[in-house]
Amino acid sequence: MADAPPPSPKAPAHPRSIRSFVVRAGRMGPGQSRALAELGPRFVIPYAPQRHDFDASFGRHAPRVLEIGFGMGDATAAIAQGRADTDFIGVEVHTPGVGALLKRIGEMGLTNLRLIQHDAVEVLEQMIEPASLAGVHVFFPDPWHKKKHNKRRLIQAEFVRLLASRLQDGAYLHCATDWQPYAEQMLEVLGAEASLRNSSEGYAPKPDYRPLTKFENRGLKLGHGVWDLVFTKR
Repeated sequence: MADAPPPSPKAPAHPRSIRSFVVRAGRMGPGQSRALAELGPRFVIPYAPQRHDFDASFGRHAPRVLEIGFGMGDATAAIAQGRADTDFIGVEVHTPGVGALLKRIGEMGLTNLRLIQHDAVEVLEQMIEPASLAGVHVFFPDPWHKKKHNKRRLIQAEFVRLLASRLQDGAYLHCATDWQPYAEQMLEVLGAEASLRNSSEGYAPKPDYRPLTKFENRGLKLGHGVWDLVFTKR
């Protein structure tokens, strides 16, 4: 596999007028910077507006799961470690998060995880083949609390339609949020997509593979709710 250049420290711009994310300035620790330099060429796939050969990137053909917005990547690394028979693609725009997950990859010796530092919509549209994914994870996306910003939420009908088009028959879409109004919107939007079927009556029990994050644990102790939604492709 040819070496790829390390990701740019700036999140790439794209032509959509409404973004599902905010590019935040973040501080890079020395460990994250070193991981970007040393592990980025192996584990970061550069964005390109064309279908990507993920079998070549992973060196095998295996079920493939895409995670959108992995943050600092602790949960992503834990899931990849527990599911060695599955390959994971993590998409994140923030450089400190990419560096942090690369550091975890090195510490844990993970081989079934690759990262793309780019907007998820363009990655899905351009790089991912239709009907090629075994699953998609969208954990704790920005809830955009203010009503006037609700249109910026990631889980909207058009985006869900795009996600569903990339899922194989029987594959799953797993969303999680700790913001009840967003959970209600997710349930409505996902339920309205004809190609998806809810795996539960309403919200789903937390699947065993999704670990509790420190943030989530803290919220649960304070009495905050967390809602999981798991839909499958018809």
